[in-house]
Amino acid sequence: MTTAAQQLPLFGDSPVRLDRTDPPIPPVAGHSAATFEDEFSQLYRGEFPRLFRYLDRALGDDQLASDLVQEAFTRLLDRGRMPDEPTAWLITVVNNLVRDHFRKSARRLRLLSQSGSEIAPGPIASGAEASVDSAERRGQVRTALDRLAERDRSVLLLRHSGYSYREIATSLGLTETAVGTILLRASARFRTAFKELHGEPD
Repeated sequence: MTTAAQQLPLFGDSPVRLDRTDPPIPPVAGHSAATFEDEFSQLYRGEFPRLFRYLDRALGDDQLASDLVQEAFTRLLDRGRMPDEPTAWLITVVNNLVRDHFRKSARRLRLLSQSGSEIAPGPIASGAEASVDSAERRGQVRTALDRLAERDRSVLLLRHSGYSYREIATSLGLTETAVGTILLRASARFRTAFKELHGEPD
């Protein structure tokens, strides 16, 4: 049975880029290096794709999404040990990284505006015409998502990225019941916003 949330016209996944060299995994006090390496490797394989999907859908920038998820895992390595709830910890870190990114971006734009500088549009990539429809769809989804409150948007995107109610609840400090309620409300608000902005979804 298809739920209302599953019917949302969220855009497709972008390829995950893993072109950055991971730092060496340090030994952890009280644990063998092999144990920590195994735990980290398993977590990385399981969580990188889901975190990437979440941020790519939220940001619409696959390279930025990949960079921020990589940074979250780097911080886990710097931490030197696994948190009690690794998935929730990673979600919290990537959400904080996104907020930091936009705060810094807003500051840079203010400085550019004050200095009278203009941001020139970049050149259109060769073959870009073939992806116009996809890019337009992604833009439509993001404009509708922007109408949601931050918590509603996070719950909706995390759920569509494959996270369970429990994982979402733990990472956002909610109860599982609250996650279900927010998900229903956010799904309805998203559909309404999308319809108002772009008409009925295909």
